[in-house]
Amino acid sequence: MDERSQGVADLDARWARFPRDPESIIPLLQEVQETSGYLSEADCARVAEYAKAPISTVFGVATFYSQFRLRRPGLHTVRVCEGTACHVLGANDVMETFKELLGVDVGETTADGVFTLESVRCLGCCSLAPAVMVDGKTHARVGRKQIEKILSDCRKDGA
Repeated sequence: MDERSQGVADLDARWARFPRDPESIIPLLQEVQETSGYLSEADCARVAEYAKAPISTVFGVATFYSQFRLRRPGLHTVRVCEGTACHVLGANDVMETFKELLGVDVGETTADGVFTLESVRCLGCCSLAPAVMVDGKTHARVGRKQIEKILSDCRKDGA
């Protein structure tokens, strides 16, 4: 059994605790994304079938809430803080540098599947502005040279 098939089998067991109605859509989508990292079209169809809801309702929920991803994320997730302190101290330049070096826009994943670029409103570390979080690790007072090093280190670490 491959990893995705094992994840689906695990979902079957975990879904048993949810009622088979539309009120279960959000927790079901959360379970799928936790297991798969994103929501495929087939996953959404499966949720719709389980919850006895139209597929359009499931897609509506999945696209409304920013917590859900409809595309496979990259191996590394880069989150650029664009909150007030970071904005004032250069978050726009930081974001533009990431876009340039990665060749993607916000919400996209590089063609090689290594990086996903995201914008966040606040990382909760305003004294470190402009701040970036990569795979859960916060980087402070980020500038172009540090961005180049962050990306280089990520590529060295298994990408």
